[in-house]
Amino acid sequence: MPEPTTLRIAVAQSTVRQDPTDPAALRESGAEVRTQMKQAAKAGARLVHFPEGALCFPSKYVMSELGPDEVGPADWTKAQWPVLDAELASIAALSADLGIWTAIASLHQLRDARPHNSLYVFDDHGKRVTRYDERTLSTTKLNFMYTPGTKPITFDLDGYRFGLAVGMDAHIPEIFIDYVRRDVDAVLLSYATTGLTAGQDAVAAVAPANAAINHYWLSLAVSTNPDLPETTAGILNSAGQWVTQCPTDATSAVTTYDLHKNNALNDSARAWRQAARARVTS
Repeated sequence: MPEPTTLRIAVAQSTVRQDPTDPAALRESGAEVRTQMKQAAKAGARLVHFPEGALCFPSKYVMSELGPDEVGPADWTKAQWPVLDAELASIAALSADLGIWTAIASLHQLRDARPHNSLYVFDDHGKRVTRYDERTLSTTKLNFMYTPGTKPITFDLDGYRFGLAVGMDAHIPEIFIDYVRRDVDAVLLSYATTGLTAGQDAVAAVAPANAAINHYWLSLAVSTNPDLPETTAGILNSAGQWVTQCPTDATSAVTTYDLHKNNALNDSARAWRQAARARVTS
């Protein structure tokens, strides 16, 4: 088991399915998530972190009211909301059974608007601690699919503070800089690479940069994608170095690492960075 001053976390690389109208596919995603939760708990993790779309990453064509060949406004009445809700509830219950915290991406339904693309956090009693909603959103996500979130979210676990980010947030440095001001020790970034091929995405480069520039741990949870072998799930230290990664063969996997605070900035160094940033950006 980890020493008391460390925190073992797990990050998942999992299959992302794209049709929220298909109950069987949603249940398959839920079953895969629960299998990986059990693997993480068996490895002694206190927290397991899943990618964007872990339960479903809705296709813009599947959801389009003009589809399936033309992108248009999403028709969310087609989604199997009761199945999604049941899978999320089952994941929360398993968090309690296993005694593990879970950061799981899913959709959050709104009464009179498009849903949020969200990251839920459940504690080891199965209670929802918080929910983060993707703020950045791609052009398609914003115009046709989702309602953007409005605020950063943090939560505390065993003396560590975590920030949350999802999807296109990955490409906006200001989101990660803001978490420095909120005194986080790590950021959990959930990202879907579905549909991307080699050379089409920069998250494998920007994630290490965000960790190093902001000097905190960063967990990158991504979907399995055989066409993008350079982008795998893993954990980065505060120097932007990978300390553990899932396999590059696009298999579903979980990897763990013990976070520690002996590489944290001291108070004077942190204060200098904040003052320097304020000076050059004012």
